[in-house]
Amino acid sequence: MLSLVQPLITDDEDRAEEPVFEPGLADVATLQRRKDASVSDGDEESFFLDTIAEYQWARDAAGLASATLDGLTKPIIEVCQYYGLTPWRLVPRHVDKYFAGAGKRAWSTVRRKMTLIDSYFAFLEQRYAGEIARRYGLAVESPVDPFNRPRHRGDFGLRVPPSPRAMRAFFARWRDSLDHVRKPLIARRDYVMAKLTYISGVRAAELCGVGIGDLHWEPGHWGRFLLNGKGARGSGPRQREAYMFAEGRELLWWWIEDVRGGVADDPGDPNAPLFPSERIPAAVSALNVSAPGIAVTPSTFRRALKAAGHRFLPGPVQELHPHLLRHAAVICTASGPVRDVGSAA
Repeated sequence: MLSLVQPLITDDEDRAEEPVFEPGLADVATLQRRKDASVSDGDEESFFLDTIAEYQWARDAAGLASATLDGLTKPIIEVCQYYGLTPWRLVPRHVDKYFAGAGKRAWSTVRRKMTLIDSYFAFLEQRYAGEIARRYGLAVESPVDPFNRPRHRGDFGLRVPPSPRAMRAFFARWRDSLDHVRKPLIARRDYVMAKLTYISGVRAAELCGVGIGDLHWEPGHWGRFLLNGKGARGSGPRQREAYMFAEGRELLWWWIEDVRGGVADDPGDPNAPLFPSERIPAAVSALNVSAPGIAVTPSTFRRALKAAGHRFLPGPVQELHPHLLRHAAVICTASGPVRDVGSAA
């Protein structure tokens, strides 16, 4: 069996001969010792550990967080320990049997693990394919093939957004249906979120995090609203402003004045979410006091938008999601007249 736990040294003489390194030099000494050591048939596990360490160092240099680095190699180690094999000896049958049997978990967990295994093999093929072929006479090939690869791995096709004409028809049909639904308030919330995404080009997670106090009606010609943005180059989230534009301002005013007050929370609280969830925790509901609600989640918004796209969107594009709305917003802005956004100061 493959073991990734190094045996303990029990011989006092061997322990005495082992050099003691200062903190911070252990990794350098280990690499130097392995570089000078001769390669033997029994050294395959140590070579595997070297590739694991280098993969984590490479991703660390790329800027990944420490919590992310810890989970990068756990799936491949998990499968290798189960079969007692090194990665380059795994075949698709091993992965299929493991995740259909002993390693079977929720589909999202299996998808994440399969993606991490595939990413490790991409690294292995890029940096170690030649050395593995020389040492063991094996070709590096990912056991995640087109037949067991999970969906939504990232190799998407072209994201063709709906045309401006189709989007106008889509929102018109959706707006006409708002008075004939079982939950009018929730339907109006989803409609306002979708159209605001189309008008302002914001992300789903950013929009869900907007609070009532983040709306600023005075700046520029039409006002702006504050977002906790995505950030860039590993800098983490940062705040930014998005423009309401004339149509978005009118839409948000209608939502605040005529609809938002129907939610069972305190709409006068600036910390209350602009787009609240219909779910209220039982502990909060039992208090029978006005308190800020909880914000709707991006996944809930995505499901509502997808369902609305199937019902109301004409044309060849049927699968609608928030990011595709952002693409459509860019096309609408580029093809239409320039919208006056006011001073950027």
